[in-house]
Amino acid sequence: MSNVLAVAPATPAAAVAHFAARLSFESDVADVHADLMAGTPGLVVIDSRSEQGWAQGHLPGAVHLPTREIAARAAEVVPAGSAVVTYCWGPGCNGATRAALAFARLGYPVKEMIGGYEYWVREGFAVASAGGERILPADPLTAPASGVSCDC
Repeated sequence: MSNVLAVAPATPAAAVAHFAARLSFESDVADVHADLMAGTPGLVVIDSRSEQGWAQGHLPGAVHLPTREIAARAAEVVPAGSAVVTYCWGPGCNGATRAALAFARLGYPVKEMIGGYEYWVREGFAVASAGGERILPADPLTAPASGVSCDC
């Protein structure tokens, strides 16, 4: 008996609904990177980590707004009509999820960047800090070693 098929796959219609819903809530680091590089208007990327996390390194173009400050400061940080993308440390941290929930409760359209800061770095994208921008080698388990996008 198949372990994969022990529970029948969803119907195509149910799968469409499920995967479309996931994409409406999440974005990956490659798509966020592409939008930041393109200067996509109406998109604000929020780093919801602590001051220490932000200082260690963050996405160039991101805005620092720790989760605990979102309710009080969102309106001064995010222009009206903007969509928000939140990120935190990585897949083992639900900080970006909590931040996205806080923005949603305030009425902002919001997505979570899956993979967080960890996968941003692992895919070889630049990070910023007080010392400037730097790029670490891409992890071949998360991105092509060539540095060329996976184009998925």
